[in-house]
Amino acid sequence: MRILVSNDDGIHAPGIRSLAAAMEGLGEVVVVAPDSERSAVGHAITLTDPIKTRTVCEPGGFTGHAVGGTPADSVKLAVCALLPEPPDLVVSGINLGPNAGIAVIYSGTVSAATEGTILGIPSMAVSLNTFRDPRWDTAARVARELAGRLVRDPLPKGVLLNVNVPNLPYGDLRGFAATRMAPSRFIETFDKRADPRGNIYYWMDGYLEPEGDPAGTDLRAVAEGWVSMTPIHFDLTHAGSLGHLAGWAAAPGA
Repeated sequence: MRILVSNDDGIHAPGIRSLAAAMEGLGEVVVVAPDSERSAVGHAITLTDPIKTRTVCEPGGFTGHAVGGTPADSVKLAVCALLPEPPDLVVSGINLGPNAGIAVIYSGTVSAATEGTILGIPSMAVSLNTFRDPRWDTAARVARELAGRLVRDPLPKGVLLNVNVPNLPYGDLRGFAATRMAPSRFIETFDKRADPRGNIYYWMDGYLEPEGDPAGTDLRAVAEGWVSMTPIHFDLTHAGSLGHLAGWAAAPGA
């Protein structure tokens, strides 16, 4: 089995090293990831510039391809140009910080897995629910367990697995929970500043605010100590509104 490992925190992030090490023993591991952090770029791809790559070889045996592009670029390039044949599994992460609720839309970590799914490969994104003192070993062990399961018992075509792991010792996890994306939105704040020449610029910050019923959601599960497993897909059609629009189509110009 060949496993493609990618992320959005960049090839030098500690999370991708933990993930690559966790995948060893399951098959051949190939790392292809952005050359620097590309957090929150969503599913952006590079069309107007060349995509440069370089080989990274570090003490301890870590090797990979650093890509001058986005997470989606990295997976596209790996599958379509760098590898002799498509991998059997794409695993993206381990992200520093959760990708739950509406954060999934912005996440480069999830988009790398989404691109794998678009290309017809079983894919998974793994994120750790913390921004400080990360327990990479817990998330790595979870990723290894779920990677094996995903290969043996794949999700339907067009569906990827989005995993969020509590920042706890593995033995303190309550278990694994099948969840849905939490209804939520970001509440943005903008810190207005001026540079030495008086030009105005802004730093964006904010927080994720849950909305609606939290029962059965990824945000609730992780907060309560469960590993959240959310099946997501990239068909954004809202089927319930097709009937509504049919009325418009029946009376154009009305």
